[in-house]
Amino acid sequence: MQVVIAEDLFLLRDGLIRLLEAYGFEVSAAVDNGEDFLAAVRSHRPDIAVVDVRLPPSFTDEGLRAALRARAEQPGLPILVLSQYVEQLYARELLADGAGAVGYLLKDRVFDGAQFTDAVKRVADGGTAMDPEVIARLLAHSTAAEGPLGRLSPREREVLSLMAEGRSNAAIAARLVVTERAVAKHTAAIFTKLDLQPSDDDNRRVLAVLAYLGR
Repeated sequence: MQVVIAEDLFLLRDGLIRLLEAYGFEVSAAVDNGEDFLAAVRSHRPDIAVVDVRLPPSFTDEGLRAALRARAEQPGLPILVLSQYVEQLYARELLADGAGAVGYLLKDRVFDGAQFTDAVKRVADGGTAMDPEVIARLLAHSTAAEGPLGRLSPREREVLSLMAEGRSNAAIAARLVVTERAVAKHTAAIFTKLDLQPSDDDNRRVLAVLAYLGR
């Protein structure tokens, strides 16, 4: 699986290369700015791009802009964005086209090799990988505004959080130490209470939940 990386910090960029290669990925290019990233994506047409949100020259959102541009040029290009801080707006922009194959993680997650590479694989396969802290912020925002989320039980909120991260029913069941049947029951209740269209497709249901939380 080929990866293109855009990260301006040399040590982190080098660490990402070593980590991904240790887990069997092939790093086609590793650059430190948006223009070189776009050139690398056009040249290598990778299976996934891993991009820092903040790149030179202004270190605001150049990385995100470059990622969105690359995805516009190559529809469906899997993108995993890394950020130092939780920015709900970035998550919403990344998910705007509703196509999936996107991820948004805090840089701290890179230090857990298995967790990070699992997210890379999930996004490359067309899934969604959202950082737990991003989900927590979206949930807090939605709860503060009051509404259907208040009707969810504590267990349903746990399931909702894990679902929004991009977890399958099997993964949620393993995390909560319950049966898949129990998770399916909670999921059905969540969709009913939030007035969301039920779906057996993991990606569609994640996008639906995130759209609800981010509105």
